[in-house]
Amino acid sequence: MEAKRRITVALAGNANVGKSVIFNQLTGLDQVIGNWPGKTVERAEGTLHYHGYTFKVLDLPGTYSLSAFSIEEIVARDYIAIERPNVIVNIVDASALERNLYFTIQLLELEAPMVMALNQVDFAAKKGIRVDGEKLSKVLGIPVVATVAITGTGINELLSTIVKVLEGKTKLTPLKISYGKEIEDRVEKLELTIRKKLPGLSAKYPARWIAVKLLERDEDIIRKVEGYQQGLEISALASTIAEEIERIHGEPSPIVIASERYSIASGMAKDVAHIEAPPRLHLEERLDSITAHKVLGYPILALVMATMFATIFIAGNILVGALETLFEDLLIPATLYLLSTVLPPSLVDLVSKGFLSGIAAGVTIALPYIVPFYIILSILEDSGYLPRVAFLLDNPMHKIGLHGKASICLLLGYGCNVPACTGCRIMETQRERLLGGFVTVLIPCTARTVVILGLVGRYIGIPAALGLYAFDLFLIFTLGRIGFKTLPGEPVGLIMEMPPYKMPSMKAVARKTWARTRDFVYIAFPLIIAGSVVLEALAVTGLIWAIADLMSPLIVGWLGLPSIAGIPIIFGILRKELTLILLADLAGTLNFNQVLTPVQMVVFSLVTMIYVPCIATIAALVREFKWKKALAISIIDILLALLVGGVTFRLLSRILG
Repeated sequence: MEAKRRITVALAGNANVGKSVIFNQLTGLDQVIGNWPGKTVERAEGTLHYHGYTFKVLDLPGTYSLSAFSIEEIVARDYIAIERPNVIVNIVDASALERNLYFTIQLLELEAPMVMALNQVDFAAKKGIRVDGEKLSKVLGIPVVATVAITGTGINELLSTIVKVLEGKTKLTPLKISYGKEIEDRVEKLELTIRKKLPGLSAKYPARWIAVKLLERDEDIIRKVEGYQQGLEISALASTIAEEIERIHGEPSPIVIASERYSIASGMAKDVAHIEAPPRLHLEERLDSITAHKVLGYPILALVMATMFATIFIAGNILVGALETLFEDLLIPATLYLLSTVLPPSLVDLVSKGFLSGIAAGVTIALPYIVPFYIILSILEDSGYLPRVAFLLDNPMHKIGLHGKASICLLLGYGCNVPACTGCRIMETQRERLLGGFVTVLIPCTARTVVILGLVGRYIGIPAALGLYAFDLFLIFTLGRIGFKTLPGEPVGLIMEMPPYKMPSMKAVARKTWARTRDFVYIAFPLIIAGSVVLEALAVTGLIWAIADLMSPLIVGWLGLPSIAGIPIIFGILRKELTLILLADLAGTLNFNQVLTPVQMVVFSLVTMIYVPCIATIAALVREFKWKKALAISIIDILLALLVGGVTFRLLSRILG
């Protein structure tokens, strides 16, 4: 295909404006997720074909500005300025136009070809806001396309507009951002000097943009400028000019320039946005005032969490019963009958107790609890409730040196520790990321939930299972507090947008649930089946009992568990739900009442819940924090699990007699 038929499009905008939804609408399942080179920032890239063109679409990190306050902002602006995509699609929330236009102004300063997607016009209309897209287009000098990302409205027109821009059928006359006279005169002076003395840097970034950034005292740009010959001279000149601006306005120069931008954005918004009806207090706003309330918000949060786990437990038990009947009474006997006609008895046993038992255990023990959790998590994400959780938990999280954003990682950890560890990238400092990763791996993921609910919840009761979760939270906050005191530094403040409540799209919920369940099946089932086969092979050769005897002083003597429990605990490093599945294989029954006492069920669940995460989580820790820190976290978890397990066994044995 000719190079001219290939188009690179970058999606840029604030967080929570529907950028990722538009990305999914454009690319469907043809996506590649990775990291930006040398950064711990996720890079989402996809492909689509439209009217003979092949679009390469990049979803840039959601940011509120193009300053150097975060890695995401630097990644976004460097990609736009240096890589120079064919078109930037600036996605703007029509219901919060002024705030979004502040970012649009900075994109215009980068002098990149741009099309605006005026998104969430339906939600703006509900609030009585009508944005005149045609007028906004004339003001900005770029095409503006109204969209509703969640339904796909306007997506085809957006693609058509991009093609017209590239083919020259739609001309771009982007607005030149002009500041007040005192600032403008000095920007032009600095710009001319930069063009003359820094031609190399001016070839990468617009000279005017460099001048503005120097006056904003942007540390990243200052370092880049000073890396060139005559760069120190330019930096000193910029500092002198910035001081002049500060003397005139009586404010730091970054604040003066930001105020100018906000003034421009405010004027634009007032000019093109009109209130068609007096705003009424909608259900979403009433809900927001209650769920984010400083008193009522906490019992509501507790109720939501309790309801979530109770629903998972009830739905999981119903599914477990149905699936166990299906496998044990129909599928396994029928398969064994067919295999016995073509294979010798020894191989039939290996296939039956290894391969088939692994599949049956994965389907009947793991999936019934995991699928309901993923459904509920997707609903909470898409409804907009999770940012309220971050807001409510900001003060408690500060007690362990983190802010409210960390609570989102902790909640994600209840699904899977891998994305939760990766999610710690949203923390602003390396200290916060490490502390976040340390406490996140202690969260019981769905695999550990399988053990807790499948053992303690099912045989002792849901209050006992919830008690384990409560103890785990106590443990997390205690260890987090110790980590906070040990690691140097102070927690930073919480700055994040509170998106409006929305009715989740069942299609989007189903898509997320399927993607997460599919990943679980692809990763976990081979490990479950392989673990079952290896376990059966060890049983046939007799090696399994030698391993059990070797671990007996620790497993039996200290933890008070049956000797066979050591094998599942070892194999649990592959996947935590394997501990319960392999215990069922070793015991030869799915009725754990025949194998464990109530005290042993609690101890087994506690050890599984706390000790070293699965291989995938360890790999995520290594990727985020390198080997030494990942190893330290793993060793701490193992020692902690053994300590808590042994102490719990002795306390419960004494209390219960």
